[in-house]
Amino acid sequence: MAGHIAALYRHPVKGFTPEPLARAQLQAGAPFPCDRLYAVETGPSGFDPAAPAFVPKQKFAVLAALPQVARATTRYDEDSQTLSASAPGLPDLTASLGEEAGRQAFASWLSRLLGEEARGPLRVVQAPGHRFMDHPRGDVSIVNLASVRDLEQKLGREIDPLRFRANIYVEGWPAWAENQWAGAPMMIGWAQAQVFKPIVRCAAPDVDLVTGARDMEITKALFEHYGHMFCGVYVHVTREGALSPGDACSQPEAEDAPRSAAKEAKA
Repeated sequence: MAGHIAALYRHPVKGFTPEPLARAQLQAGAPFPCDRLYAVETGPSGFDPAAPAFVPKQKFAVLAALPQVARATTRYDEDSQTLSASAPGLPDLTASLGEEAGRQAFASWLSRLLGEEARGPLRVVQAPGHRFMDHPRGDVSIVNLASVRDLEQKLGREIDPLRFRANIYVEGWPAWAENQWAGAPMMIGWAQAQVFKPIVRCAAPDVDLVTGARDMEITKALFEHYGHMFCGVYVHVTREGALSPGDACSQPEAEDAPRSAAKEAKA
């Protein structure tokens, strides 16, 4: 049974507003375009722009640690590297993240929004070619909307799928089938990919994306109802190609998935 792409999203600044896309071009061995280009340190993280390397998300301003981040609405213009930001009670901000002065301006604006919630001095960090992923090999993330709806039924309330901060949302797959696909090949639009591993969820989906309130316990519910904390999968792009909402997103055959979700979750 073939699924199809329901929506595409990028997150230019880690932890901040998802931005919908009408089209994306995936490149072999590369992350999702314009995704997690920047991150905001909450105190020294150890990130070195001269030698960029993976840093755990707990070092940055993300929903799992600072739910009030959700009160900021951001929009990034890729061509000019300009970020627009707004939040209740603050003047709107327009800042060039391609320049140190612009990054400092965004950090100062965000400090006013977070107030005492910020655990240390804020600093916007970036490095050419580096992405601030939750997993060092989490190139592209996909969430199966049928799985989200199944969890909704268990909880008896609606869940905004954007809480899971995926790049690609898919319709047409059986609920939770994706947990068994580690190692399997698949087509995503006109691109080819290989499923890497299920995504282990943290506290970020617990946060309401408008108010910043922790109003759900998603990770706890996943474990209580299914015995795991997965929602979505990471994939690695193996052949470049374009994709748009409505394009097919193939479901791997059972024999194509040689490794179990439990093994891959530990990778």
